[in-house]
Amino acid sequence: MAKRKVNIKDVAVRADVHPSTVSRVLNPETRSMVSASVAERVRHIANEMGYARSSLAYGLRTGRTQTIGVVIPDLTNPLFPPIIRQIERKLAEQGYIAILADSDNNHENEKAIVQLLLSRNVDGLILATAHRLDSVVITCVDENIPLVLVNRTIDAHSVTAVINDDAHGIELAASHLAGLGHESIAYIGGPQDTSTGHDRFLAFKHLMNTGRFKSHSHVIRNCKAFTEAEGRRGFLALLKKDRKFTAVIAANDLLALGCYDALSELGLRCPNDISVTGFNDMPFVDRLSPPLTSVRIPHDEIGNQAVELLLEKIRNPQSPIRTVNILPELIVRGSTAPPA
Repeated sequence: MAKRKVNIKDVAVRADVHPSTVSRVLNPETRSMVSASVAERVRHIANEMGYARSSLAYGLRTGRTQTIGVVIPDLTNPLFPPIIRQIERKLAEQGYIAILADSDNNHENEKAIVQLLLSRNVDGLILATAHRLDSVVITCVDENIPLVLVNRTIDAHSVTAVINDDAHGIELAASHLAGLGHESIAYIGGPQDTSTGHDRFLAFKHLMNTGRFKSHSHVIRNCKAFTEAEGRRGFLALLKKDRKFTAVIAANDLLALGCYDALSELGLRCPNDISVTGFNDMPFVDRLSPPLTSVRIPHDEIGNQAVELLLEKIRNPQSPIRTVNILPELIVRGSTAPPA
């Protein structure tokens, strides 16, 4: 004979509280209505008894599925796993589960994935795939789908986003190199149809125009993608045009890895011949040889903010559009040194 499932009334009897109290405790959205001591006791008893809330019943009652679609552009990019992990943890605390999808940096894939997620009635979306002009994002906004962008945003700024202060990050890297004595600094940027690629490029150009270091437009190279292969190609192209620069700022860590590859091919050493900085401080860049100086973005904070803002949108669709700009910091390691 199948064992009967434990229900809310069973938990209430054991905890000596009203079933409505148990219901409030087991719902993350109403848990704060119950004192912390009672909530902890009820949760402990529910876990001990093996109580499991019926997602189907909850969905029929509330019209929600407790699922969130999370779409990233490239799962092989080490930037994203720490952010996704924190998103999943934060969602789990609130009784939600993430459905993860990889668009492979393809806009048509992104469009198809979002349509599929919406057909499965996800309660909201967290997208790290946005382009500056993104029809998928605009459609979601027009249809009032709860949505938060992470790491990137769109030009219209018509959707809530959690992004990094890219201009500040580039300034940190440039100031560090200038402080070491570098006067000619090159730049390898990312795709200009993304806010991260465009904003970091504009920040570098602005710094270049201030005259704080000697640099010219022909030592700037914007790549088609944020990949190691593109970083290598971009760096080799720069060297063909101008070998006078003594340092290079890469717009992300994968591009910086491509610079390492090119330097090795040419028999040059980092930082003895050319210093290199990255951006994002993705996992394991401290294990490189030499360890990479990089602009660190707070992965956990990005994940936390994204979940908080999305759940706010789900609970209150009229909540205002917000852009949370998170300050990065520079982590100095062995890839930068004074020019020879």
